[in-house]
Amino acid sequence: MVIQAVVTPEWVKDAVFYQIFPDRFARSERVVKPNNLEPWDTPPTSYGFKGGDLLGIAERLDYLQDLGITAIYLNPIFQSASNHRYHTHDYYRVDPLLGGDAALRELLDAAHARGIRIILDGVFNHASRGFFQFNHILECGPQSPYLDWFIVKGFPLHAYDDKPPNYEAWINLHALPKLNTANPQVREFIFGVAEHWIAFGADGWRLDVPAEIDDDDFWREFRRRVKAINPDAYIVGEIWTEAQRWLQGDQFDAVMNYIQTHAAVRFFGARTLAPLWLGGTYPPPTPLDAQGFARDIEAMLALYDWQITLAQLNLLSSHDMPRFLTLVKGDQSALRMAMLFQMTMPGAPTVYYGDEIGLQGGYDPACRGAMPWDERQWDTALRDYIRAAIQLRHAHPALRRGTYRTALAEGELFAYERVYEGQRFAVTFNTAQTERQLRLSLAAPAQQATLTFGQGRAHIHNGTVVVTLPARTGAVWHIV
Repeated sequence: MVIQAVVTPEWVKDAVFYQIFPDRFARSERVVKPNNLEPWDTPPTSYGFKGGDLLGIAERLDYLQDLGITAIYLNPIFQSASNHRYHTHDYYRVDPLLGGDAALRELLDAAHARGIRIILDGVFNHASRGFFQFNHILECGPQSPYLDWFIVKGFPLHAYDDKPPNYEAWINLHALPKLNTANPQVREFIFGVAEHWIAFGADGWRLDVPAEIDDDDFWREFRRRVKAINPDAYIVGEIWTEAQRWLQGDQFDAVMNYIQTHAAVRFFGARTLAPLWLGGTYPPPTPLDAQGFARDIEAMLALYDWQITLAQLNLLSSHDMPRFLTLVKGDQSALRMAMLFQMTMPGAPTVYYGDEIGLQGGYDPACRGAMPWDERQWDTALRDYIRAAIQLRHAHPALRRGTYRTALAEGELFAYERVYEGQRFAVTFNTAQTERQLRLSLAAPAQQATLTFGQGRAHIHNGTVVVTLPARTGAVWHIV
């Protein structure tokens, strides 16, 4: 039996992503909208619209390029009667409030001209009450030819009343009828949608709750269809836990790496954790020391083939959890260290829009606030730090593709080594409240340690690197 090598898109391994919630990032005057929009600078609500659009993103590409972003993950953009657009009405039409198909065309062309890739959010487990085939059943009842596109258990449908839905619905929400993916016509519909937008120019799909489609053959065929059009397309699933089932090289390229998110919040924010649920299956985080952090990270890195590990979508915040800075009660030192950690780890780091300027927000909808474009509201020092950390990653292939090895894990001190094609770096963290000394256990003796990022000093003692770091900081060292 020949074991096929796992192949993931090369570009992802060098990418830095930026996640955008389209209604809340930027609004263009070129997109005409209805009048009943919420003021941009008021707190977000569950049902209100701010009016952000795709041309607004296109007009802010200079900002993203200056930050160092090379890829964008867009939350859903297709026609929908919800501000988050996970309630899809028409999978073949970009929402008019976002500027329609023409706006996506302009955004893709402008981004690609700058070397920026864009992946779309694929919501294929469930549709909405406004989805044509479900609406057809609402109108025609059991006589609808589309009856078996969903799993209907009785009539009349309880789609808009207080009774439990008498059809399969995601987490029993009336508004989200589950598609019957056992139906060959439904499967072909979804595959056709996936093919259409990849052919249109999208660079991949982020798959919403894909475990809900409990069918490996479905996802294998999804992959075949997408990769046949663009072999470099990125397929990343929203799986919050270990995901070996989907990461054998025949389904997804990667998953959203919430395992790393959880560990990073607990270690870097150990002193200031807020009593907030992180999201998914994770309870409110509890403090983690360096030994526990090292164990969690090493276990995570051992889960999958190395090519998949290099393509993981790493993140610190998302639209589905309180923002990192809120989880650590505004502790900027925790966010800075976590960002440096993310930018020096295997996998593609992701900045959730606004995190770089100090945006905060708790549970949904607060974590989906509007991006302020008045720079007087920005924490520019934080943005400069994150920008510098991104540039550090771009400058050194070892921090993107190098091997990983723990070099120190004691109490509040943590360090690791990244090595690639003769380049060697040590990444060091002191999460304590006072200056501390770190004695690194590297794979081979060192002759010199040169500070590449951050603050601190180092000397060599009998081939061992000894680093002194200020309190609550991280630093990167070039080792020879």
